[in-house]
Amino acid sequence: MTSDAVLIESFLEMMSAERGAADNTLENYRRDLDAFREHLGRTSMLKASETDVTDHLAALTAQGFAASTQARHLSALRQFYRHLYADGLRGDDPTRTIATPKKRATLPKVLSEDEVERLLAAARDAAQAAVGDTDARAQRAARLHALLEVIYATGLRVSELVALPASAARREERLIAVTGKGGKERLVPLSEAARTAMRGYLALRQAAGRPPSRWLFPSHGASGHLTRQAFARDLKALALQVGIDPDALSPHVLRHAFASHLLANGADLRVLQQLLGHADISTTQIYTHVLDERLRALVETHHPLSRRS
Repeated sequence: MTSDAVLIESFLEMMSAERGAADNTLENYRRDLDAFREHLGRTSMLKASETDVTDHLAALTAQGFAASTQARHLSALRQFYRHLYADGLRGDDPTRTIATPKKRATLPKVLSEDEVERLLAAARDAAQAAVGDTDARAQRAARLHALLEVIYATGLRVSELVALPASAARREERLIAVTGKGGKERLVPLSEAARTAMRGYLALRQAAGRPPSRWLFPSHGASGHLTRQAFARDLKALALQVGIDPDALSPHVLRHAFASHLLANGADLRVLQQLLGHADISTTQIYTHVLDERLRALVETHHPLSRRS
């Protein structure tokens, strides 16, 4: 019977010669296949079963390896056993029906409600301190205040926020129409604070003699409106002022804060899906950790057993 070492070398030669696999890729294949060979003990790789493969993945889990590492091991085994099957060395593929281990969705970075309030308060104070001025510094302060109020009130994507039309600030309605991904339109509510900040910024631009623009946050760039990068830059500068790590803050983090704080205060996941403009509820479900915590708190507060000493 051909030894496992020879089978592995034959597979690696094929991957190099026929598929042009890089040296690093080949080394990863060798390491992962050797790990499986060690797991099998005296059982030949030619005789390995589907159960042997799933047991190996379970052993990786028990050792604390991430799902991405397990998926890499399984990918190496799939390639290996397809090679054996194609060469007629096996009549089946023991990896064929095994599902790839799924990575856990990365939880978004979230600011606390207190941290968001500190940001809003600092932006508000800077805008109010500039009242009466019409220079570029005053306009920038008013713009940042309006951007913060709107993104935290609506949870807009930063691309949707910077491209808001000027008409969004002039309407009396508490809802504004936003065109999101795929050209889909949705309605999002505006807080009174957001509407006031938007109108204050427009009024300041007019007082400074700025020409009217179709954009709420105009700029001289190619797009005609403020860029995402410019907002992110101003946001990080504000974070430094209030003692928040600027590396932990971005416009997208504020969108996450909007979503997490809504859920924590009783919002429904389906409603949040509509507000965020997610096409699929599975995208919104990255926030279920907030719901889990809320449910735990509800049980601890209201369940009769929780009041027992």
